[in-house]
Amino acid sequence: MIRSVVFDVGETLIDDTREWARWADWLNVPLHTFSAVLGAVTAEGRNNAETFDYFRPGFDLAEERQRREDAGRGELIEEVDLYSDVRPGLQALREAGLWVGIAGNQTARAGELLQQLNLPVEAIATSGEWGVAKPDPGFFDRVIAMAPGEPQEIVYVGDHRDNDVLPAREAGLRPALIRRGPWGYLWADQPQVRAHADWVIDSIKELPGLLTTKG
Repeated sequence: MIRSVVFDVGETLIDDTREWARWADWLNVPLHTFSAVLGAVTAEGRNNAETFDYFRPGFDLAEERQRREDAGRGELIEEVDLYSDVRPGLQALREAGLWVGIAGNQTARAGELLQQLNLPVEAIATSGEWGVAKPDPGFFDRVIAMAPGEPQEIVYVGDHRDNDVLPAREAGLRPALIRRGPWGYLWADQPQVRAHADWVIDSIKELPGLLTTKG
C-alpha cells in the first residue's frame, strides 16, 4: 500500500529552461553554447554544476547566487515554470487519498518561491533548508521523517538516476522516474533505472491510477 508521494523539483515539477537561460545571461555566454556544454556534462552523468567551471574556472555557485540576488536578478519560480500536468496531477493524488509532498535539491529561497505558488501539497522542503542534499542518505532520512508511512509506503518521484532513483531505492523508498528534462530522457530506458525504479512515467497524471491499483 502506498501512503505518500514526494516529488523532486527541477525537471520534475519545474521546467528549468528559464533558469538556465538566466544563468547563461548572467555569465554573458550565448544560450546555445551554455546549453551544449550543459548537455555534454549531463550525458557524462556528471553534476550539472560543473558546467559553470567551463566558463568561469573556480566558479562558486553559492557566491554567484547571492550576487544575482543582490543585483535583483535572483531565482524565480513562477506559474509559467510549472509543467502543465503538475497542478492537476498533484490534486488527483490528493483526491485519491495520498499524502503529497515536495523535497528537492534547491535553495531555501526556492522553497519560499514554491510556497508562494500554493500548490496542492501538504509539505515543501529543500536541501537548503535541511542542510543535506541528494544523493546523501541523510536527505532521504528527512523525506522518510516528513512523509507518513514506512519507507516502502512512500514513493519518490524524480528525473535523475543518481540523485533520485538509486538513492531512493537504497533508502527503501519506491522510486518513480519521470521521463522529462535531459536526465529523464537520457536515462529512462537505461537497464540500471529499469532495474531499480518501480515506475517510469511520462506524466504525473499517470500516478493516481498506478499507485491506487498497484501500490
